[in-house]
Amino acid sequence: MTDKIEKGPAATPPAGPGASGTPYEAIKAIPVRHYGRYVSGAVVIALLLWLVYAFSQGNVVWKTVGDKVFDPSIISGLGNTVVISVTSMALGLVLGILFAVMRLSKNPVTNSVAWLYIWFFRGTPVYVQLLVWFNLSLIFQYVNLGPIYKNETVDLMTPFMVALLGLGLNEGAYMAEIVRAGIQSVDEGQSEASHALGMTQLQTMRRVVLPQAMRVIIPPTGNEFINMLKTSSLVSAVQYTELLRASSNIGSTAGAVMEMLFVASIWYLALTSVFSVGQYYLERRYARGSLRSLPPTPFQRLRNNLNMFRRTEVAK
Repeated sequence: MTDKIEKGPAATPPAGPGASGTPYEAIKAIPVRHYGRYVSGAVVIALLLWLVYAFSQGNVVWKTVGDKVFDPSIISGLGNTVVISVTSMALGLVLGILFAVMRLSKNPVTNSVAWLYIWFFRGTPVYVQLLVWFNLSLIFQYVNLGPIYKNETVDLMTPFMVALLGLGLNEGAYMAEIVRAGIQSVDEGQSEASHALGMTQLQTMRRVVLPQAMRVIIPPTGNEFINMLKTSSLVSAVQYTELLRASSNIGSTAGAVMEMLFVASIWYLALTSVFSVGQYYLERRYARGSLRSLPPTPFQRLRNNLNMFRRTEVAK
């Protein structure tokens, strides 16, 4: 019995320069039209214009906002905001690393102390903690550390010290959890290999674990610092003259409360924007080695968008 094979029509060869010498047909590429993008962009622009128009009709003296943006008192308060934010974040980072290591320790005493610290400072509002430090003299009249230091609590707990302790200790609890998550993200085989090479626990943590954990630690740390810039406005309640308190003082004396709140908002937006750019480049640096290609910088992204817009215009 023989198989029956049916022959179909012969395949047509692709168009091209054959025996007749006819050239290939040019391919005409038609770009995809994303009409939804244009509609959503138009809606967003319309809403922004409506918002600008609404504020322009309000009883706000915008000239006062422009005049007070660079007022010496505002600039001084801005500097105090940066100082208290940076120092509190530094204290929180040091405490975070310390208590994260203690939290991962197999020693039940250090582990329990670290857990208690994180539980307390994460569980109570930072505003309440600031008020507790501010009113500490109601409990302890003197701070007596023996031969090291002795002074009245009122003299020790200055507005800057109250703000530093209130923000720094609170931030340390959050940073402890961030650092702990970063350390646990590193494979245990890295530590075992380091110990096999004769490294101590401290050397392993400093040379092997922490450098790899930084890729996990850096992004939330940047977010915490930006949040610290805004949380620092709470220290105005303990008489520390930062940006918000300086703006409020001018607003109450000049009768321009809303205008000065807008001034403070402008500077907070400027600070968070500057530090957000720094955070982006720091994350990009620590992403080397973990990604095949680094994410584009804001300038590269802008250039790519402009090139895409030009190609779309040429295609039309």
